[in-house]
Formats: sequence, C-alpha cells, structure tokens
Amino acid sequence: MSQTLKTEAIVLRKMRYGEADSILHLYTREFGRVGAIAKGVRRSKSRFGGRLEPFFRLDLVLHEGRGELMTIASASTVDPYSDLRTRADSLDAASKLGDFVLRLLDEREQNLPAYNLVANMLALLNTDPRASQRETGLAFRAKMLLASGFSPELDACVHCGATEDLVAFSPASGGIVCRDCRESGDFDFGAASHAFYSGAIKAPLAQAPDADPDSQRQVDKAITETLAHHANVRIRSLA
Repeated sequence: MSQTLKTEAIVLRKMRYGEADSILHLYTREFGRVGAIAKGVRRSKSRFGGRLEPFFRLDLVLHEGRGELMTIASASTVDPYSDLRTRADSLDAASKLGDFVLRLLDEREQNLPAYNLVANMLALLNTDPRASQRETGLAFRAKMLLASGFSPELDACVHCGATEDLVAFSPASGGIVCRDCRESGDFDFGAASHAFYSGAIKAPLAQAPDADPDSQRQVDKAITETLAHHANVRIRSLA
C-alpha cells in the first residue's frame, strides 16, 4: 500500500540513474536512513532546481510505493550549507562525514540524536574552516558512536573495573583496560588519548579538545576497531 510521508532530511550521497534521474541516500529526522529516487532531476528544467545535492538539508515529501526506493515528490531547502563547498578541506570533511554515516547507520529507524549531530556538524563545517581539522572529525565520530549505542567503556577497566593505571584499549572487549588486565591484541591508549576521547564526548563539537598526533591515531583506532568488532562495520580511518 502506497503512502505519502513528510520529513526533514540531509542528502548524504547522490548517484546518477538512467538518463535523467538520480538516486539519493538520505538521512532523515523522522525515519533514519532512506533511499529515494528523484525523477527528472538532471533535466535542465527540473522542478527541483539545484536543491537535491549532497549536504543540503531539506524538507521533503516522499511517496512510498512497493519498491525499496521512495520517490521524491517535492523538496524545499532548510539549509544548503553552501559555504562549506567553497573550501576544499570543508568539502572533504563533509564527504567523509557522509561516508561514515552511511556505513554506520543503515537502518530505517529514527535516531534523532544522530540526525541532530549530522546537522550540527555540517553547520559547523559551513561556518568555521577549523571544523575540518581531525580533532573535530574524531569528536563527531565519538559522539555518533554514543548516539548509535556502540560507545566503548571509558570510565574503568572493562575486565576488573579498576579506575587507575589504564594503559590500553581492547577492541574485542570494547573499552579501556588496566595494565594488569592487558592482553594480546590490545593496543596502547595513553592518558592523553583517554582525556581527548572523554572530553570530545562531553564538549560541544565547536569546542572539541586538542590532541597530539599520537593521541589522534589511538582514538581513531579505538573508534574504527570498536565498530569492526561490535557493529560489523568497516569505516575508513581519519588518519
């Protein structure tokens, strides 16, 4: 049975389909991950104009039929985030954001914290060139793990509960470990890495803490390997 749905959405990816159509990968406020087809969007006189482009935030009317893809019936712009397209670093960071979200969140299920995070990160990339720095990207990913239910244990050793002498990260166990509990397969996770990861979750994206290169690599590895072990999701490293 067909139905018409209204939702706010962010375009994360656009692909050509046929002579004039495009397929869009959307993350929506009400329904989570959605695939949709925009018919005739690549014609010069398309009613959609230039709105259905990656990293546009839109109000959409979608028609749901029998197939997997919805059909876009109408679209109006909420925010085009146009300034981020004027800077190569910002556009690259937005592309990595889109790839990360599409790999992590593949269900048609509402996740309002995740949607707001994506919108906030794009808004920050749009207004602040410094947001393309790796620390902000890692902070976004750390917050997204929390929003999606895959955030690792950071407060105490995942094996014994100790809160001191925390020196390593266990991807298999999903969190930090103390010196006595460290096992083969765990990797170094220093105090600076721990402080950055914890601070990144607590602070607003615009106030992501600083981190030295070694700490960035350790946090990046903790995020990618946590998802590989516990979500069966392979993501590209920011390093």
